[in-house]
Amino acid sequence: MSTCNNSIPRPLIFVLAGIPGLESSHGWFSVPFFLIFVITIMGNVTIVCIIRMEKSLHEPMFLLLAMLSVVDLCLVSVTVPRMLGIFWMNAKEISFDACLTQMFFIPSFYVMESGILLAMALDRFLAIWYPLSYVTILDIKVLVKMALAILARAIAVLTPAPILAKRLERFQTHIIAYSYCAYMAMVMTACGDISDHIVYGLMVIVASVGFDLLFIILSYGLILHAVFRIPSWEARGKALSTCGSHLCVIGLFYSPVVFSVLAQVLGYHMAPYLQIIIDNLYFLVPPMVNPLIYGARTKQMREWVLQIFHSQAE
Repeated sequence: MSTCNNSIPRPLIFVLAGIPGLESSHGWFSVPFFLIFVITIMGNVTIVCIIRMEKSLHEPMFLLLAMLSVVDLCLVSVTVPRMLGIFWMNAKEISFDACLTQMFFIPSFYVMESGILLAMALDRFLAIWYPLSYVTILDIKVLVKMALAILARAIAVLTPAPILAKRLERFQTHIIAYSYCAYMAMVMTACGDISDHIVYGLMVIVASVGFDLLFIILSYGLILHAVFRIPSWEARGKALSTCGSHLCVIGLFYSPVVFSVLAQVLGYHMAPYLQIIIDNLYFLVPPMVNPLIYGARTKQMREWVLQIFHSQAE
């Protein structure tokens, strides 16, 4: 329950604070953010183009990787330009409707990415348990249905966010202490009973990231069970090596969420600017690193990238 003695009606314009407490360092923060943006665009566009051009890569694992790269491109496109506008031009004002739009699309792409990582875990499970038939099991029709299911879940889970936010009428301030319009950041500035909003926020986490992480862990438990039934150590290592890139991406994607949840459960209160920086990393680091991981650890990708650099050198 949030009560306000000097509340204001819902403003037409909100102000994004960027990284509160570190305003004087916004120019320095813009450098890594811009580099992340450039590397992410180049890396993911390269992955998508390679998979599109090379017909031998038109198999489930790489098609799911292409889906992941497209979502990563969308995620950084709706976050980083706004952040750079704040850091470079002090463009902190955002209309209420634009804020609602942003609070829908940013977490939607994040939830989609989590869903794709779950689909990739299923892909690895089928590849190890049913190596001779998994390509026919995960044919293009099944992949399309999976993609539509991932999209539908994100829309269903995140559509209530702008609807609920639009029902908020009184606010403590028109300043949102973030570099983007986060749903809970806006809710915490509202007056009155916000318990329903908090419950909804927790439900979003459980129904998306929590659900996906649980089934990813289950999938890899079954994968390990199958691998250790293989008598040959060499065959075991070869089977596990096919999961290496995916495990790296999973660890990178979910570790900030797990860290934040554990910090709150253990009662560790981070400085506001540190919490905001970590929240920004949720959306920025995985899209940048994903193509680097797959490019370095996947033989077909590595050969194509080396071929591209070799042709440019000539």
